[in-house]
Order: sequence, then C-alpha cells, then structure tokens
Amino acid sequence: MPLLVVGTGNKKKGTELADLLGPLGFQIRTLADFPGTPAVDETGRTFAANAELKAAGYAKLLNRWVLADDSGLCVDALKGEPGVDSALYAGRHGDDEANNDKLLRELGDLPPDRRTAHYVAHVVLADPTGSVRARAEDYCRGRILAARSGDGGFGYDPLFEIVEYHRTFGTLSPQLKACISHRARALRRLIPDLQRLAATENWP
Repeated sequence: MPLLVVGTGNKKKGTELADLLGPLGFQIRTLADFPGTPAVDETGRTFAANAELKAAGYAKLLNRWVLADDSGLCVDALKGEPGVDSALYAGRHGDDEANNDKLLRELGDLPPDRRTAHYVAHVVLADPTGSVRARAEDYCRGRILAARSGDGGFGYDPLFEIVEYHRTFGTLSPQLKACISHRARALRRLIPDLQRLAATENWP
C-alpha cells in the first residue's frame, strides 16, 4: 500500500482527512508520526499558496508524498474575513473558542439573511522532491448562527449552518460531514489524479 502523509499537525483535521483517504488503499500518516519535523511557515495570503507551502515543504523534509490542505471560513458581511486567518482570527493560532467568540461579536445582531458564509478548502499533493503534482479547490456554503450548536468537528463548525439541513457542522455525524464538507469535495476532485499518480509513479 502506498504511503501518503497528511501534512497537518491538527489532530482533528488529520483524522478527518485520514478517514476520507483510508478507503482508497493508502497507508495514511500525519505529522504526528514524524516527531521533530520542523513546522512549515504558512506565509501565503491565499489558501492555494499556503496549501502549496505545506505540501511542498513537508514533502521535502520527509522525502515522502504529502497531501496538505489550507482551509478557512469566508463571511460575506465581513468582506471575506476571517479567510486565510481563520485559525488565528482572535490572535492565538487554533483557539477555536476565542475565534468563534470574535466572529459572533463582529456579526452582532445581523439577521440570518446577512450572515451568509462559505468554507473553502484548497488541497495540494506534492512528491518527495517538493514538486506539486496535483491540486483542487472546493466550497461548502451556509450561514453563521447567532449561537453555537453542537460540539462536533472543529474550528467554526458549531456556528456554521448548512441551510438545507437546518443543522451546523457541529451537530452532523462525521459520516455526513465527510460527504458534504468543503474538504471532502476538494478531495473528491483530487482523487483521480491521486490514484493515477499512485499507480504510475515509483511511490514508496
């Protein structure tokens, strides 16, 4: 089975990506399986740039095929914020509670029809030399509730409502989220290239 490293230190994101990719016949590892690996700086100002930095950077460091994504939430009323700064919106990277609190403050008492938003995921696959071999991007549209609902998922999931389901990502089962999330949709776009490369390249 070809080994594929998911280039993330986020345990919940790593699990989500592993669940999506495991059935395809890959051995899935995350950065947690390579202790001491230096962090790649995410200095890009777009999702595409950061995903490429992570995939290429970790691929060269580990000498492995690496799949990395960069994703975030874009709120229409906030002109696309928090965008690429989603993970550190409130000032400290990965502080989901503080990020959600700030988002609620920024939106205030806006009515539901002005709380529209979408998640973005950009996924990049790099070979062991750090060359980008495939990429894909997709979205999931919804709106931001005025209060949290559910404790599943991570990030802004307790606030992000899928309108047609009348439920947030925080209340959806992992199986349903894996069908409709931005990350799942982007991965589905990438899968044909991923499988082709695994079949035709010298993939350890």
